[in-house]
Amino acid sequence: MKWEFYKKEQCRLCGCRDLELVIELAPTPPGNHFVSEDKLGLAQASYPLEVCFCSMCHHLQLGHVVNPEILYQKHYSYVSGTSPVFVKHLKEYAFEIISRFPIPKDALVIDIGSNDGTALSFFKAAGYRVLGIDPATEIAQAANENGIQTLCAFFNLGVAKKYSPEFGKAALINSHNACAHIDDLKSVMQGVHHWLAENGIFVMEVGYLVDIYEKVWFDTIYHEHLDFHSVEPLLRFFQESGFEVISIQRTSPQGGSIRVISQKIGGPYKADASVQELVRLERSLGLDKAETFKDFNIRLNEVKKKLSKLINELKAKKKTIAGYGAPTKATTLLTYFNLGTALDFLVDDNPLKQNLYSPGHHIPVYAAESLYSRKPDYLLVLAWNFADDIMERHSAYKTQGGKFIVPMPEPRIID
Repeated sequence: MKWEFYKKEQCRLCGCRDLELVIELAPTPPGNHFVSEDKLGLAQASYPLEVCFCSMCHHLQLGHVVNPEILYQKHYSYVSGTSPVFVKHLKEYAFEIISRFPIPKDALVIDIGSNDGTALSFFKAAGYRVLGIDPATEIAQAANENGIQTLCAFFNLGVAKKYSPEFGKAALINSHNACAHIDDLKSVMQGVHHWLAENGIFVMEVGYLVDIYEKVWFDTIYHEHLDFHSVEPLLRFFQESGFEVISIQRTSPQGGSIRVISQKIGGPYKADASVQELVRLERSLGLDKAETFKDFNIRLNEVKKKLSKLINELKAKKKTIAGYGAPTKATTLLTYFNLGTALDFLVDDNPLKQNLYSPGHHIPVYAAESLYSRKPDYLLVLAWNFADDIMERHSAYKTQGGKFIVPMPEPRIID
């Protein structure tokens, strides 16, 4: 590894060099870099969190790129299978795509950023050949051990050229919440184009800028998220990459995403009305203007004031406060809102994060069962995109007198 991070000088989608800084957050360590007790005394590297707007194609993107080896290969701790909501989402996706498109049995299905293989497991169960591609060494190894063949690599054109002769053309290539994490997105699209069958389908699911903007979900700004996608810039980028978008669906997991369904230009399917409907929505919100995101910064500071006031009032009353969930975005939220010392501990369903300490703030992380032995007065839901599921699964905590705090889009106590 020869570099830690660099400043992005041109737009990732169109190459324009006129990038304007519109949102600036406090620097943080990578949000998945949890710390063991024996390393608490060591300093953690922090990196800038600045968001820039492209004047040409209006794409919103992170201003600095951290070396992906730092983010993914050694410390990555997110696994899809630990979230019941996301597992259900991936299962429903697999059955929907199989029923919508005539994918031949025994065809090859590829997943870019396949993680622990949860998504591919549903395609495998339906009789398809599957191949995952993911750079996280330990997670890729675990997927292989669980029967989902996975290449440990950063997907790009070189990987596609190397392995496509061995596995054959793919009838379907998926990517769930991974393409927003990739700096060289052009090489990814070239790789997909190379490996995909002529009548194949490429489905890219990414977080949706409309949801971030409307709900003030600023904490999705972290080092892994290099892009904050809207439809209009993507349409141009896909076309230049040899694809045409035929349908776009809004989905709820991850706080609000879009599922972009595409084919090679000249493929067998016609585009539906969903594509232009979302373009009109984005224009109505002003997502094609830099000023819109500068105003977003003002709204964000209002949320910060309200949540900080609420937490400070509770601490003044000697109330104990824990956090539910230790997602990557929690590092951004706790840092920007100056809440790192306000929480007594965190709980998380992911065993890879339990009995460690959070990035930067070094808050201890325990299993969710500890809620009932430690009994905090309040529980700040940091994994807010799964808030309803968390509160339903832990209704016993509320029955015993505990109260939930949901931070966004408007801080509120649920008792």
